[in-house]
Amino acid sequence: MRKVFLGLLLTALTCQAQQIHNPMLWADVPDPDVIRVGDTFYMVSTTMHLMPGAPVMKSRDLKNWQTVGYVFDRLTDSPKYDLSEGTVYGRGQWATSLKYHKGRFYALFAPNEGGPMGQTYICTAERAEGPWTIHSRMRHFHDATLFFDDDDRVYVFYGTGEMVELKADLSDVIEGSHRQLCEREADERGLLEGSRVIKHNGHYYLLMISHVYAPGRHRREVCYRADNIQGPYEKAVILESDFGGFPYVGQGTIVDTEEGDWYGIIFQDRGGVGRVLTLSPVRWIDGWPMIGDEQGRVPDTMRPYRSGEPETAIVCNDDFGAANLGLHWQWNHNPVDEAWSLTQRPGYLRLQTCRVVPNLYLAPNTLTQRMEGPTCSGVVSIDITHMRDGDRTGLAAFNGDSGVLTIKKNGRKLTLEMSEQAVSLTDRDKAVTDVREQVVEAVELPTKTKVVHLRLDGDFRPGKNDVANFYYSLDGQEWTQIGTKDYRMTFDYRRFFMGSKFAIFCYATKRTGGYVDVDAFDYKITK
Repeated sequence: MRKVFLGLLLTALTCQAQQIHNPMLWADVPDPDVIRVGDTFYMVSTTMHLMPGAPVMKSRDLKNWQTVGYVFDRLTDSPKYDLSEGTVYGRGQWATSLKYHKGRFYALFAPNEGGPMGQTYICTAERAEGPWTIHSRMRHFHDATLFFDDDDRVYVFYGTGEMVELKADLSDVIEGSHRQLCEREADERGLLEGSRVIKHNGHYYLLMISHVYAPGRHRREVCYRADNIQGPYEKAVILESDFGGFPYVGQGTIVDTEEGDWYGIIFQDRGGVGRVLTLSPVRWIDGWPMIGDEQGRVPDTMRPYRSGEPETAIVCNDDFGAANLGLHWQWNHNPVDEAWSLTQRPGYLRLQTCRVVPNLYLAPNTLTQRMEGPTCSGVVSIDITHMRDGDRTGLAAFNGDSGVLTIKKNGRKLTLEMSEQAVSLTDRDKAVTDVREQVVEAVELPTKTKVVHLRLDGDFRPGKNDVANFYYSLDGQEWTQIGTKDYRMTFDYRRFFMGSKFAIFCYATKRTGGYVDVDAFDYKITK
């Protein structure tokens, strides 16, 4: 009997471990588009000013995702992308659309900028992993989706229910093809945005997020349906659900399986961690794709679509022993490739100073990864032997408001500081006008210190206020907390418009030529 009980307990624990716990990805993965090719799901997301951009992730079970490529390595339309003559904080690549048509992948995105910087890109590749090439560029389309119809005609849906047809070679818009498919209701004061289009059983479905401010109504996912792509379209609300103690879920898409089941992948704003992804069943009711469980709500747990898949993640440890930088990393703006290396000291990431700058927000070659909920911890080990006078290196919870651990070298003096930093940006050019820095605590390090270990813990559990705590060690064993206890991380759409990131940095304030060697990034998450 005891063996039977233990066996049942083990089975129950195994099933529990295999479940998908919402949020499906408790990290900043906004504006998702998801498609299926054969037995594999592919997803793209928004990463704005981070490079490479437009990350492509894949999964076979809708639980275990990994980054397999990027649509582009860098953007070069303006020196803003290089952190000179302004920045692109909160702008850059937005809301990429991903499609597969006749053996090729296509991605469409438009940077959130005016003029030539905001032109729409259409990129293509034989494999989702890349390499991707730019196929064409054309005028700006906000939060757009590319759509290939069964007759091979190609359309772009964008903005608030607008549509244009493209030329057969996808080189540009067919002039005169613009259509206004639907209008906002009186209480939908914001844009209907985040367009995603699918065709099912001969019907066209346009999914968008709706911002409603009337009493008792909330952010929601709406759907417009028509028998003809030109309309007329009728409307239904397909998801209106809060979840997990946070406000309402909205914006994403639906995707089918090989067996014909459907899932909704919709993001939710979750404060300092960013915009996280939820997974829900889709029930087709009267021809409408209703997202959520039988009560129309995002469920706490879901069964993986397929069992037995290996565990993968989009945030990862790294010992920097590979020949290439892992796809889990992104640079803050375009990197300066000659100023970083994995080969100059094998097994280490070398970050060299290459530009004299006044602050972290203008520092080139700051390397980032997402932070994750419910709690996470990242540790870096930095060899500071070759820092020069005026150099700064360290680890940050990086955002418009940042909690920062900084090792400063001034003359022969070494100091470790925990500071709270906040950047001010111009509205038009996102130029850095000011960085307010409050040093909360500073400790002097021995002048012969060679390696410093820095640790950053994040806590995004509901009710915990999205806090970070900071630690240091000189031996990697004994840790000392430093600076603000429970530093609050925030989400600010006016500046970065993204969740807080782990950021490893090294920059010069006096003269270039110094460098640090990062031995490892050790990461763990508690779920």
